[in-house]
Amino acid sequence: GNKPSNIQVYRLNKWRSILSSELLPGDIVSVSRGTGETIVPCDMLLLRGPAVLDESMLTGESVPQMKESLEGMDLSRPLELGVDGKLHVLSGGTKLVQHTPPQKTQAHLKAPDNGVICYVLRTSFGSSQGRLLRTILYGVSRVTANNLEAFVFILFLLIFAIAAASYVWIKGCEDPNRNRYKLFLECALILTAVVPPELPIELSLAVNTSLLSLARLLVYCTEPFRIPFAGKIQVCCFDKTGTLTSDDLVVEGIAGLDGTSKVIPVMEAPQHTIQVLAVCHSLVSLDDGLIGDPMEKATLSAIDWTLTKASSVVPKKGKSSGLKILQRYHFSSQLKRMSVVASYAQPGSSDFVYMAAAKGAPETIRTMLVSVPSNYDRVYLELSRRGARVLALARKEMGSLSNQQVRELSRSKVECGLTFQGFIIISCPLKRDSLDVIREVQASSHATVMITGDNPLTACHVARELHFTHRPTTLILQNLGPDEWAWESIDQTLQLPVLPQMAPKDMRAKFFSVYDFCITGEGLNHLRAECPIFFKQLLPYVRVFARVAPKQKELVITSYKSMGITTLMCGDGTNDVGALKHAHCGVAILSNAPDRPPSKHKSDAKPVVSAAVTEKLEAAKKLARKMDKRNPGSAAAAINNSNTNSNAAANHRLSLQQAQSQQLQKLLQELEEEQQQVVKLGDASIAAPFTSKLSSIQCVVHIIKQGRCTLVTTLQMFKILALNALILAYSQSVLSLDGIKFSDYQATLQGLLLAGCFLFISRSKPLRSLSRQRPLPNIFNMYTVLTVLLQFAVHFTCLFVLVHQANLFEPRTDLKIDLEKKFEPSLLNSTVYIMSMTLQISTFAINYRGHPFMESLRENKALLYTLLCTGGLVMALAMGFMPEFAEQFEIVDFPPAFRQILIQVLIADFSMSFLVDRVCLFLFGEGSLPIALRH
Repeated sequence: GNKPSNIQVYRLNKWRSILSSELLPGDIVSVSRGTGETIVPCDMLLLRGPAVLDESMLTGESVPQMKESLEGMDLSRPLELGVDGKLHVLSGGTKLVQHTPPQKTQAHLKAPDNGVICYVLRTSFGSSQGRLLRTILYGVSRVTANNLEAFVFILFLLIFAIAAASYVWIKGCEDPNRNRYKLFLECALILTAVVPPELPIELSLAVNTSLLSLARLLVYCTEPFRIPFAGKIQVCCFDKTGTLTSDDLVVEGIAGLDGTSKVIPVMEAPQHTIQVLAVCHSLVSLDDGLIGDPMEKATLSAIDWTLTKASSVVPKKGKSSGLKILQRYHFSSQLKRMSVVASYAQPGSSDFVYMAAAKGAPETIRTMLVSVPSNYDRVYLELSRRGARVLALARKEMGSLSNQQVRELSRSKVECGLTFQGFIIISCPLKRDSLDVIREVQASSHATVMITGDNPLTACHVARELHFTHRPTTLILQNLGPDEWAWESIDQTLQLPVLPQMAPKDMRAKFFSVYDFCITGEGLNHLRAECPIFFKQLLPYVRVFARVAPKQKELVITSYKSMGITTLMCGDGTNDVGALKHAHCGVAILSNAPDRPPSKHKSDAKPVVSAAVTEKLEAAKKLARKMDKRNPGSAAAAINNSNTNSNAAANHRLSLQQAQSQQLQKLLQELEEEQQQVVKLGDASIAAPFTSKLSSIQCVVHIIKQGRCTLVTTLQMFKILALNALILAYSQSVLSLDGIKFSDYQATLQGLLLAGCFLFISRSKPLRSLSRQRPLPNIFNMYTVLTVLLQFAVHFTCLFVLVHQANLFEPRTDLKIDLEKKFEPSLLNSTVYIMSMTLQISTFAINYRGHPFMESLRENKALLYTLLCTGGLVMALAMGFMPEFAEQFEIVDFPPAFRQILIQVLIADFSMSFLVDRVCLFLFGEGSLPIALRH
């Protein structure tokens, strides 16, 4: 996954430099942040020195994670990687953001490059990055055209082929003079002709047409035969953050200071609240800008403060004194909070005042406050129900402390006796087309489900806005205490036991159909462990999964699959990789991409630039202006001015300018990569079969449209191939033994018609909007089997009648049939040829599905004109309008009485076949969504 780089390793009692690809488990290594991007090469245990890592590539978590070494730990306690790994293990493939060299002591190892000392745990495919790669490469078997249905279909045709070949062999053996070798070849020819050799290419044609159509819509597919699965989708699952909602966070303001839910702008907040927002974050300032959580970046930007490389925060405007961050206790999902110790200078004095600041989930911060405001719970719950992200803020003064006292402070001492400083309200607006897409998906008979790692209340609010939930009450599975679980409504006015006290047959009508359900990650584990049968009953009715880990997202998808439900998963982050890989259709969207395709008219086109690109562009402009101010001339000017200034000053300016020049080049390179949308290893698009180059979820609708069109096209191809194969089995066995054969011209025209019609069917386009009606999901259903057998019965009867009538009008003189003789035109040959051409035309015209899944026969001009022209030609030959053309195709002139019978039978065949198909379609032709998934 990563390019090998040089790394310091301690072997044979000395440090030496080797390639990272040569590391082995058990090696002692030094990891340090160089000039470029530093990627951790494998899984390592941190022995000495703290570090900050960006783990977004593996977990999708944008907040840099603080890693602590084993120094100072109780070494007598066994190390459990499952529990302690989050804090002490550097995972392979993650990015080293910051490290602090360990203190110099005689007793411990010190690396020559001042890096942190680590112990190699796992390398290659055993590491965290390797496991991710294995999920991507080998997690799920690839889908090809060789599925079980196609195999059973071929077996079905093979039965008729064997019957026809057996008939020819038995009848042929009755003649002692027949050449057995030629007879065997004829039987082999029947077997290969009846089982259509063009089946794989016909299936591929339909799929390739959809593949090209999706590419024009900026959706790319790595597994083309998953496209028909998109036509069978029953449940569409969506991630929330970055998929349904935009990445551009909006800081609405501060609430709860006056005991109400009124939100005031951040800039109008009290000084103490501003100080908490300024210092309480995990952001790190590096050469290439701020690294960290977008939410914390938005907050720092909203209060208009700047973070320096020395971990100091200063206001851009105003006279407030800056603050120095001394100690951070980083955020963790288990603790649901973070805290810091900071200091600031007292106005008019050189003394420093120390303060502690904390922020986190309101229910967590509540326990740390000296006094809790009376309306605390009501305010934050009311704000959460609006869909905003709510964090509680608190602080306390700690007086004067020495450096030693600051270092010895424990987290528990910092996070107690705090004073409440308000709630910060951050909203994540919906993408502009999310609501329209969800409406269209639901209106086309699909269930929609949200799977997110966000807060249940926020997730339920977004679900309500986007109509994922429709019923008046949504129940959330809550943990009320040790081993005490219950269903609780969002406004906390209703509580129900986990297992409703009612008969199983009443459960759907009185429980599942009355409420909408939201399950958290913890609740998911509880239900699977304690109530597995109830969990399977409940799963189709759940509309929101909140606070779920990446593995639990994957679990939800595999649970749907185990119940036979066809799923689509749409996500944008690394935390969605497992779910995207296991879904029948995994759709990845690029988070930094525009949400609309570029305009076709270049003069009107406005460049659509993402927030990340804009940020880098501003940084590059600022750096360029700084360079112009410091040195308006070129780099050579600094050397020329060295006569008037000291050499040291000139060299300093030159090195400073070179550093800034390198920084500018790096920013421009990153900008170029952003514009090209380089896909990195952890991106969701690596694992997903479908990837959209836009950030909009509109691609889901495009994929379902193309999937339905391809599925219906494939099913009608199977029907047409089955009918043609059954008629061919009869004509090549019974009729060929009666001496009926076609001339070269006749066979050529028939072959061209067949190839042309199949090509034009495969090029059908989907309609602009999705239909509420669902297509049938597979070949072997009541409609397909009945219509094929009944149409064959109609065709067989008509063919049998015409052959009988032809024999009456032109009785055979030679009772012994010579199967080897050259083709000679006859009434029987011409009749069978006209009938077989009509059968092909009617088969294509009747079995073409059209609306509501793809363009109708009228709209598919190429197929329509082909069928009309060929049909007109066949009728002209049957009616004797074109004697020269008939002579060219070696068709005899029919007697007037027989011609009348022929035309009547042709019309009757078409009418009866059409009637049979439409009756079957009306009775059995519509797919349906399971009752549990319907809204």
